[in-house]
Formats: sequence, structure tokens, C-alpha cells
Amino acid sequence: MRVMVADDSLLFRQGLVHVLTVAGFDVTGQAGTAEELLELVSKAPPEVAIVDIRMPPTQTTEGLQAAREIARANPAVGVLLLSHYVETQHAMQLLAGAGKGVGYLLKDRVSDLDKFNDAVRTVAAGHSVIDPEVVAQLVSRRRTHDLLADLTEREQEVLALMAEGRSNSAIGQKLFLSAKTIEAHVHSIFGKLELEPAADDHRRVLAVLTYLRS
Repeated sequence: MRVMVADDSLLFRQGLVHVLTVAGFDVTGQAGTAEELLELVSKAPPEVAIVDIRMPPTQTTEGLQAAREIARANPAVGVLLLSHYVETQHAMQLLAGAGKGVGYLLKDRVSDLDKFNDAVRTVAAGHSVIDPEVVAQLVSRRRTHDLLADLTEREQEVLALMAEGRSNSAIGQKLFLSAKTIEAHVHSIFGKLELEPAADDHRRVLAVLTYLRS
């Protein structure tokens, strides 16, 4: 699997490259700025671009902006954003401009190598991965969206686990329910959130986006 890494910290970037290489990924490019990343992706798109949110010159949202540009120009490229801090607004902006697959993880998660590598593969497969800390902060907010109020307690549990990037099978294992039962809950969620029939992956992202905005 071809991946690119963009982070202005040379030490952290080289550490990521080592972790990915050992796990069997093909690191085809490294960048220290968002501009360098966009140039690399335009020349030889990877399957996943791993990008720090805060990059030069302002150290604010250059990485996020690059991720959205990649999603717009190269929708087949998955994007995994990394951040030192929980920034829920950035997670929502990333999902809003989602292309093939998207992810948002705290940099601390990189220390759990298996989970980090799984997150890269999940994004490459076209799915979403949202850091549990981000989900926890969003869950703690008061829900004001009328559509979400129509969900049952079980459906809210399923939607929260969807927001973590879990598959139906993984949700079933977590809740001790069959995959068929989870599928029924998911389709009920789609209906209650008034999501028009479309590819389930697309509706899944829209359902999670509705949840995150609440």
C-alpha cells in the first residue's frame, strides 16, 4: 500500500516512516509543508496521505486545507489527519469534504502501532476513522438536532460507534449483537436522519456528520 507522510517535525516524520515501513507500507513520499505534500500527491497519488493539521507557515490549519484539497482533486486518495489536540471543528470540516476515506487521530495514538496501522488500512479501504477522544467530547455536548432525538438509545449507541469508524461487524461484537441486528439498526438510523437512498458508505459518512454537528 502506497502512503505519503506530511509533518514539519523531521523527527516525528521519520518515526512515522519507520513504523509504516516495518508494517509493510510503501512510503512513496515525505513532506515538511502542505505545499510540498500537494505537489507530491499531484505527481504520484498514494493510496493514503497522512497529514499533520498544523503545518508551516502559520502552524494553524495548513494540513487540514491540504487534506480538503487532496479530497477535492484526488477523491481516490484517503486522508488521515493527525493532531496533538482534540479539535472537533477540524474533524467536522474534514468529513464535510470527504473523498474516498478519511481519518482523524491524536498523535498519541501512533504509540499503539497495531491500531495506527489498522487506521491507515481502514482509511485506504474508503472508510472513516475518528479518534475516540474526539467522539467522547462530541457525545458530551447537548444534542439539539431534532432528528437525533428520534433515535432510540440503542441506535444512538450504534451511531456513536459508527463515528469511531467501526464496521457493522465490529459494532456487533462491541454490543454483543448479531451483524444482521446491527444492519437493521443502521438502516433505521438512515431513515430517521432522512438520508435518501444511496451507497451505504456515503450515507454512513452523512449520518456521522449529522451526529458530529449535533
